[in-house]
Amino acid sequence: MSRPVTLFTGQWADLPFETVCQKAKSFGYDGLEIACWGDHFEVNKADEAYCRKKNEVLSKHGLKVFAIANHLAGQAVCDRIDERHKSILPDYVWGDGDPEGVRQRAAHEMISTGEAAKKLGVKTVTGFTGSSIWPLLYSFPAVPQAMIDNGYEDFASRWLPILDKFHQLGIRFALEAHPTEIAFDIASARRTLKAVKDHPAFGFNFDPSHFGYQGVDYVQFIDTFAEKIFHVHMKDAGWSKVPAEAGVFGGHTEFGTPGRFWDFRSLGHGNIDFEQIIRALNRINYKGPLSVEWEDGGMDREFGAKEACEFVRKVDFPSSNIAFDAAFEKK
Repeated sequence: MSRPVTLFTGQWADLPFETVCQKAKSFGYDGLEIACWGDHFEVNKADEAYCRKKNEVLSKHGLKVFAIANHLAGQAVCDRIDERHKSILPDYVWGDGDPEGVRQRAAHEMISTGEAAKKLGVKTVTGFTGSSIWPLLYSFPAVPQAMIDNGYEDFASRWLPILDKFHQLGIRFALEAHPTEIAFDIASARRTLKAVKDHPAFGFNFDPSHFGYQGVDYVQFIDTFAEKIFHVHMKDAGWSKVPAEAGVFGGHTEFGTPGRFWDFRSLGHGNIDFEQIIRALNRINYKGPLSVEWEDGGMDREFGAKEACEFVRKVDFPSSNIAFDAAFEKK
């Protein structure tokens, strides 16, 4: 049986929830990964009646929900807060903008997200964690190791209470390992797991588009963290085979600017080897959804989302349940 193909609604939050449901069904999707912004899923309104109505809308359009996503509030739990966060957070989380107050309210919002997920009937929340040490990525002036240690300790102290509550609820948090997060490659992901003592409620939302252009082995990521792949994003990225004007760090250019070394691409239009990803997911017996996070500034999104759904169905093949040469054995 093939894995369900879902659409992440984060890039469609300018449209009403029911409109996105209509479009997702017409594109061929089985369900949604619902973003906790726009009117798609409002955590502060998510009582039993609200969640029942969301499920009714999904059912009306022949869709299921497999995860909800709260990247925006999660980002603020550990970040160094500035004016950028005001534009992505609900007013009740931003409050007066005092950084520590924002971080604490964001942590509370993540606990509320886990509670809302349980009412909705899903077991996975995807999102970001933020990072107090991401600004220290490039080491000049030299960064003492103690500063990095402190960053992981800060992450653990802020997220362990959230994860404990998730565990009590039977909900898992899947961090989308990503530049700007506490985990953004294999090495930092290992350290992140160690910081939270391999907490049973903490794992990863695997997204290869954030690894390939960095030079990170995204297939090895799956094999290394086999038991911690809680959710999968299908998203492509393209990068240059020759030196570029704006390198891996982007040169302070916007996505889609000519001369960038890398950019996100619609599925099948970049450099990610999805066949190897599917083989790795089969090796670890991943049976969860393949969620299309559609981003390509050079393509119409409705055309791209439909094509992406078709691409995932074509590339997703089941694993074998027999040994290759078993037919030669005598019975």
